[in-house]
Amino acid sequence: MRLRLSIRSDIDRVITMKKFIVLCIILLLSLHCKEDASRKIIIFHAGSLAVPMKHLKTAYEKKNSDIAVLLESSGSREAARKVRDLHRDCDIVASADSTVIYNLLIPEHADFCIDFATNEMAIMYHKKSRYADRINRDNWYRILLRDDVSYGHSDPDKDPCGYRSQLVWKLAEKYYRERDLYKRLRAGCPPRNIRPKEVDLIALLEAGVLDYAFIYRSVAIQHRMPFLELPEEINLGSYRFNSFYKQVRHPVTGKKPGEVIYHEGKAIVYGLTMVKNPQNLPDAIGFLEFMLGTEGRAIIDRDGQKPVNPPVSRERERVPERLKKLVRGM
Repeated sequence: MRLRLSIRSDIDRVITMKKFIVLCIILLLSLHCKEDASRKIIIFHAGSLAVPMKHLKTAYEKKNSDIAVLLESSGSREAARKVRDLHRDCDIVASADSTVIYNLLIPEHADFCIDFATNEMAIMYHKKSRYADRINRDNWYRILLRDDVSYGHSDPDKDPCGYRSQLVWKLAEKYYRERDLYKRLRAGCPPRNIRPKEVDLIALLEAGVLDYAFIYRSVAIQHRMPFLELPEEINLGSYRFNSFYKQVRHPVTGKKPGEVIYHEGKAIVYGLTMVKNPQNLPDAIGFLEFMLGTEGRAIIDRDGQKPVNPPVSRERERVPERLKKLVRGM
């Protein structure tokens, strides 16, 4: 009797295991089929757009179950170089700075740029950051320059947030009238505290390696991290202060080896483009139509960024016909 019960128990375990394996195979096949859908849209985007792009992808695929939206996150300049230097297959590039598209993609690899969202610079920290209970918009630079405080930013040559952090420091020197403040802030930030893109800094904050990081306000909101709002005069978030912002600039690498280009201070504007000869022209236009429309703008807004409404382009005549109804000329 015991032998029969043992054999039956073994059979039940085998059947259960087989059912589990079959379910795993079905799940894997469903995921594989989605990624291998005959209709794909490939998007290279800024790291600070990772959360809204994920939400846009989910909403769009829900409406278009036969289309797979493939996302690849990196610094904006790196995203553009994937197209320009590495000749990677891509349909859409979404950058944290419209200037990146103009400097690295237009006119050889893209025909237009559409401004679709804004942002502002902030200082993100965590609950155990040193002096988190004392830091404010008037003393933040004195806190950061203390010997026991560590802070970081992203790489200016790879990510707009990186060179924008440098612009903020230069503006702070003027705004607070602190002599050599920019040099002191640079000296206090060692290379190990500089990462390829701004979202890479979050792990360092959470691990306690960094006390503070210069990052976009939207990223802090998306990751539910505390942050310090900077004065409008230096946060690059207000068109009203463009005349003040443009007093400073920062050098980054250009299109050619050894070439240097300068990014002048100005209000933060995110831009996107569709590359020339995209892999999937009709669906790329369809996704942009969704992203720039009412539902897409609402998703971007919920994720902590203010949409440009309506989106604008200085090359509106080159924008695909289906998108022109959504885009205003400059």
